[in-house]
Amino acid sequence: MQRRERTRHLIELGGLVQKAGLIDLTADDRAALLGAFLELADRLQGEGGAALVEVWRHRGRRLFEAAE
Repeated sequence: MQRRERTRHLIELGGLVQKAGLIDLTADDRAALLGAFLELADRLQGEGGAALVEVWRHRGRRLFEAAE
């Protein structure tokens, strides 16, 4: 991935954090956000991780579609 593409990708991911309300819910506590992301990663590596992704994907798509 080239530098410009990587930068755009990271900005878009940050936008998802904002859209989910996580910045406000954690009072912009980056250590808390990182801890939450690590928890998600642990859950995804465990049993049922693929099923969790499907649930999350469904919820995310509904939000994207509602915003259109």
